[in-house]
This record gives sequence, C-alpha cells and structure tokens, in this order.
Amino acid sequence: MQSKSGSHSENPIEEKIKRLPASPGVYLMKKGRAILYIGKAKNLRSRVRSYFRKSGDTRYAVRFLSSKVDDIDVIVTANETEALILEDTLLKQHRPRYNIRLKDDKTYVSIKITMAERFPRILVGRRVRDDGARYFGPYASAREVRGIVKFIRRLFPLCVCSPHEFRNRVRPCLDHQMGLCAAPATGAISQADYAALVGGAVMFLEGKNKELLRGLKKEMQEAAKGHEYERAAVLRDRIRSIEDILEEQKVVSLDGTDQDIFGLQRGTGEAGAESAEGKEGGNDGEASETMAIVALFIRGGRLVGTRDFIFPDNGVEGPEIMSSFLGQFYRKSGAFIPVEVFTSERLSDAGVIAGWLGERKGRKVMVKRPLRGAKLGLVEMALANAREALAKSRSLREDASIIALKDRLRLAELPRVIEAFDISNLGSTEAVGAMVCFSDGQPAKERYRKYKMRTEGPDDYAMMEELLSRRYKDDRLPLPALILIDGGKGQLGVACKVMAGLGIKGVELASLAKEKAALPRGGSHATGKEKPGTGERVYRPGRKDPIYLKEGSKGDLLLRRVRDEVHRFAITYHRGLRGKAAVRSVLDEVAGVGKERRRQLFERFGDIEGIKGASLEELEALPGISGKVAMAIKKKLE
Repeated sequence: MQSKSGSHSENPIEEKIKRLPASPGVYLMKKGRAILYIGKAKNLRSRVRSYFRKSGDTRYAVRFLSSKVDDIDVIVTANETEALILEDTLLKQHRPRYNIRLKDDKTYVSIKITMAERFPRILVGRRVRDDGARYFGPYASAREVRGIVKFIRRLFPLCVCSPHEFRNRVRPCLDHQMGLCAAPATGAISQADYAALVGGAVMFLEGKNKELLRGLKKEMQEAAKGHEYERAAVLRDRIRSIEDILEEQKVVSLDGTDQDIFGLQRGTGEAGAESAEGKEGGNDGEASETMAIVALFIRGGRLVGTRDFIFPDNGVEGPEIMSSFLGQFYRKSGAFIPVEVFTSERLSDAGVIAGWLGERKGRKVMVKRPLRGAKLGLVEMALANAREALAKSRSLREDASIIALKDRLRLAELPRVIEAFDISNLGSTEAVGAMVCFSDGQPAKERYRKYKMRTEGPDDYAMMEELLSRRYKDDRLPLPALILIDGGKGQLGVACKVMAGLGIKGVELASLAKEKAALPRGGSHATGKEKPGTGERVYRPGRKDPIYLKEGSKGDLLLRRVRDEVHRFAITYHRGLRGKAAVRSVLDEVAGVGKERRRQLFERFGDIEGIKGASLEELEALPGISGKVAMAIKKKLE
C-alpha cells in the first residue's frame, strides 16, 4: 500500500488535485493538521475533484466543507475492498468532524449471548463490543427487550448469573424453579443439551423460525416415540409459543429470505412538490440540516425490527453516505449479516461491499438497489419510515432553531413565518424577483412567488422596491413574522421605506449580505459587541453594527437555509426565462416565422432540438411553412 501526501507548497488546491492518482484508495481532507473528512474512491483524482467543481453541488454544507480544505492526503490501495476496510479503520481512528458516525448509542439496547463461554448467558446491554459474543437488535425500548429475553428464557432456559455466581452456585437458583434457567451451574443439564438450547435461542433471534420449528417438531416426535412424554410436552409448548409469536409478526417477503433494507432521506422530502407558479424540485440546492437512514430487518420473510439513524447532513452525495454507513454498520464482529441487502441508493461499490460481507458471512451476499417488484416496495417502506423519522427529529429541532433565531436577531416574537426575497439579473434583460416562505422552519412551497421585473436597467434598489411593493400590496397572503432580504444596508433601507409607505407595522426586517471573505474567528453574538470584519452578516433596522453569522449556530443555519432556497428559486426561474428568450430570438430572425408559426413548431416538435432534428419534409408539412421558410429554419439552427 502506497501513501501519497498533498504538497504543503503555495500551489492552489486545484494543483494538488491534478497530481492525485487515478487509483483506488482513501482520501483525507484536511485543514492544517486537522482531518475534516475521510472518504474512499475507485478513482481518487476524479472523486476529490468533484468536491471543488464550480458547477457542482450548491448546498451550503458542500460549499462550506470544500472552502475549509487546504490540504489533501491520499492513501492508494491495491483494490476497492482494501479501500473500504481502510476507510473504516481511519474513521474509527480520527473521527472526522464531517463524516457520519455510528456511535455506541446508549439510547438503544441489544440482546447479548456470551458465545465464548462454556455455558453461554443471555443478557441485555447497551454497548456492542468485539468480545466474541453474539448481539441481536438494537431495540429502542429496554422494557421491550426485557420482555423478549423473558419470553426466550421460557422457551430456552438460559442462565443470566455472573461468572462469580456461576462458580459458587451449590444449588439451583430461583429462576430454575420458575422454569427460566436450566441450572447448568449445578450440573442439572449437560453441556450438549445446553448448547442445543443456545442454538434454539440464536435461531429465534435471527428470525430462522421455520427452521427452528422443524427441528423442535422433529425432537418432539422423537421424544414421544421414546416415551419421554414430559419432555415432548415441554417441546410442544415451545412450538405453540413460537407459532403464536409468528402470527403477530408481519409477513413482508414470501421467499423467506433474510434481508436488511436501508432507506436514506434528506432535506424536506418534498421532491416534486409544486410551487405557486410551476414545478420546483424539493431538495436540489437546499441546505438540509439533517438526514435519516432507516433500517428494516427481515428474517425468514418476516419484519422483526427497525432502527432509525439521524445524522447532520454533510452535503455529500447519497451513494457515498450509504456506502460509508454500511461499512460502519456491519463492521462489528457480532453483527448479523443477511443474504440480501437492499438500499435506496445506487452504489458504485455495491460489488465490493457484497464481496466483503460475503467473506465475513462465509457465503454469497447480494447488495443492490431494486428497481421493481416487491423488493422495491420494501425499499419504499424504508424510505417512508425514514421520512417519518426525519419529521419527528425535525419537530424537535424546529422550535429550537426558531427560538435561537429570535434571540440571535432580538426579535419581538418567534419568526414562525419567514418570507425571503432575491433578485436575479446577471446582466440580462430578463431580470426576475423571487419570494420563498418558510413556516415553522420548513419551506411552504404553496406560498412561493415569482415575478418578472418591470423596472428598466440594472438598478438593484429599484427592483427590490418594486418586488416588495408588488408582494405587500397583495393582501391575499397573510403577513409574515420576519422579512429577509438578500443584500446589505441599502436593500434593508429599501425594505423599511416600502413598509412605511404601505403602512405595514409589526413585521420584523433583516437583510443578509453575502460573504466577502473569511468569517471573523469565532463570529460574534447579537450583543452589541460585534467585531468589525468581513463574512456573512445580518443587518437590522436601528442597529449600527451587523451581526456576523457563526458556524453551527441553529438560528444562523436557518437563515442560511432560507437565503439559499430563495437564491436557488430565483436562479432556476431566471435560467428558464433566459432559455425561452434565446429560442425566441433565434426563430424571430427567420423571415416568415411569427408567433403563430413558432407555436406550431413547438407543438409539433416539442423543443428547439426537436425542430433542429426535423427534416425539410416534416417542416413543410406544417400549415403556412413553405419550402423556402423550412430551408431558412434549417440553416438558422445549424
């Protein structure tokens, strides 16, 4: 394995990326000596370059991460499997700030069977360790787990006493009298028979209930033939108890396969939602605060458990997040590995992960994203649960973000409804304005608005005055608690003027100026003691000094989300108008093509590429287009 370190010379980061190898390996994004992010790649140069493309992801988290990086180290590996294992090792060693991390979460409990002991015990614990034991779960409720363990011990009476108690036991315990322990400490059961009990408990926890029932029924029949009627009755009762439990479990897969299903949901989860004046994507370009991964555990075709994981959204692509997650999820020695793993993301290294899991399981494992049928339905079930988990997590955060923003800007009331405005011009004659609305910290897309600006000339102040006037002269929408303007003191002054002119009172105003340089170290609080400097800053009426945004502040993150969303919305609208205008200008230059014939062309061929690809005969077939006009259209578009 070869190590290559990014140079510490004064060359820009792009020069370092150019020198990276096009080989599989692991990359470490650094700021000084601190490691910010660790990832793996089939092609190191291509993957790292994707973070720094100017036309790449516009989400705040991605921009923020790439802007922090001043050095990149890479470790070249022989293959992708080696990179997968090395990434997991480095994540545990360095714990980078911007990677997702599966912690030893004390919120969840697991069932532990101490397989390394001569007479294994069944226990309840909150930590999974590499100690040779088998772990099952995790479960969200400790009460639920204790109930499961008690049920299992009634079927398979395993002991729970400590090694010290086991060594010093001279007579059976109370649990033995209650039928919950086979009393191996006092020799009441042989090691072979106790091993059979352990095997049954493990099969039950793995969900291999059909196989378990077949074995128990066979054992019951043999006991009956041997006139061991008391033993046969015990086995009969175990079989009935297991069958009763199976009746309560939901059958989700008819093939009886062991499967783990993973769904990743990020952002608002409103992809495809319609805006007030047209369709807008839900997550593209939004700076989401969190993301959720939900795991469904299917054993023997039955859904036996779920677990949700909530992470800060680091802005990294979904497949990369899922790949890293799976590596951490299955790395523990006690983790059960199913035959099939389905994810909501198309993983470029699915084969590598499947091979790694197969080596650990000792048989072939499939890792894929299903595209149709019942397996796709399972993934959609996981995604639905992920959306629900994200909504629950968001409801806990939203009030905190709104309260933090109220305190940060010293607002009189909680800003439960925020309307934000932006102008998109870019030197074009098709200047537009946009408004987005956030309600309780989330986009309210039914209240989004688009405006074609009527103000002539590149006058930002005049266009902002027009935009605000048109919105707040319209009384069909209720007033927000906070109006956020994309701009500085000048734009804020315009907003104050418009509100005064319309007689609107009781609405808070703020403007958010774009970043010019690095944020002052540590930022500043809204205490009247802000330090002069540059960076993203908020201006408020009646305050001389701006409020500098801080990294990680909940209120500041909400402001950035709103600002990024209105900017995305304005840019998307502007680009659409510019594209239509370009098409119109091209066809307007063709003699004999007016408004009606242009309409006919688009109705017949769909778009400019369709018109360009049409033959002369197809063009001439339209009413009013002669051979001469058709030829002119072809020449103009070539």
